[in-house]
Amino acid sequence: MKKKLLSVILSVAMAATLLVGCGSAATDTAATGSSDAAATDTTGAGKRVAVAMPTQSSERWINDGANMKAQLEELGYEVDLQYAEDDVQMQVSQIENMIAAGANCLVIAAVDSSALVNVEAQAKDAGIPIIAYDRLLMDTDAVSYYATFDNKGVGTAIGEYIKANATKDGNKGLDAVKSAGLTMNVEFLMGSPDDNNALMLYNGLMEVLKPYLDDGTLVCKSGRTSFEDTCILRWSQETAQQNMENYLTGFYADEDIDIVASAFDGFAYGAKAALEGAGYTSENWPMITGQDAELMATKNIIAGSQTMSIYKDTRLLASKCVTMVEAVVNGSEPEINDTEQYNNGKITVPSYLCTPVAVDVNNYKEIIVDGGYYTEAQLSE
Repeated sequence: MKKKLLSVILSVAMAATLLVGCGSAATDTAATGSSDAAATDTTGAGKRVAVAMPTQSSERWINDGANMKAQLEELGYEVDLQYAEDDVQMQVSQIENMIAAGANCLVIAAVDSSALVNVEAQAKDAGIPIIAYDRLLMDTDAVSYYATFDNKGVGTAIGEYIKANATKDGNKGLDAVKSAGLTMNVEFLMGSPDDNNALMLYNGLMEVLKPYLDDGTLVCKSGRTSFEDTCILRWSQETAQQNMENYLTGFYADEDIDIVASAFDGFAYGAKAALEGAGYTSENWPMITGQDAELMATKNIIAGSQTMSIYKDTRLLASKCVTMVEAVVNGSEPEINDTEQYNNGKITVPSYLCTPVAVDVNNYKEIIVDGGYYTEAQLSE
């Protein structure tokens, strides 16, 4: 990893969280869009991989599907890629059809994994291995491997960014704010309760921020700080906007909100719309966090309406998943780096965790543009 990138990450006190796992797109050869196995011959010729994705309403899932399909087809696999548009029963039907069509392997990013237990059992009975993709498949022993990002690390990275960069009256960082005897108002927009990743993110975030809530440095005027009170079903941008509008109306008529701790770029868009509707300007605009470094989010970071996001290179994640597909189809074992964290209620699923990287206006060029994820032209459109 480049020294410049290290200095940026260290400056926001996230080195311990971020400098493990897969590494950034700028330094990992897998991030070029080729899988680890892509340099070999067409090992997948005559075999079919079915990829079940949750929705096309989020840019990141579109990119995930496209990257997965391209890398598998490069290896000679026939790829059946389908999106369920956040419809649980649609995804069940899609997977049933994939099984009936004779898939050699299933890759599943679940809408709601609790609804997939029976169809996963069907796949197991048919001898079809399953790879969980960035959402753990719960309560099943039919899953072989799990490819994901370090989800607790995502929350920790967001929390550490807030801790290091939240600013009040010229005091930068929550420790400086505390030393000055000041407080900052914060509200939370957390992920879907049917997604195990969302709870892990919340836990990582709160490990960093809870001490500041406990000592009064951070004040949540709505009182909604638990995961149950802050989670948003299906990661809905519309619900996030409604929640933020309610918070602003109910609790911030007489003073400003300082921090929106958002777990997803879509939530950041909803918060932005609510803040604009409430009359916020650059003079009192709060810190807003996010996850996925979507194109729009990166543009918003450049423009100053979103403070940061967590960059998750979907090319890299897809490449790790492809190695898992290769393993289960051809009877070998892929590289994994976690055998402890991801117990799904039935088994502990062998996993590969890629590293999340925090990006903001100071480092997006090096990480995102130099890494080839977006071009300057895309960001200026």
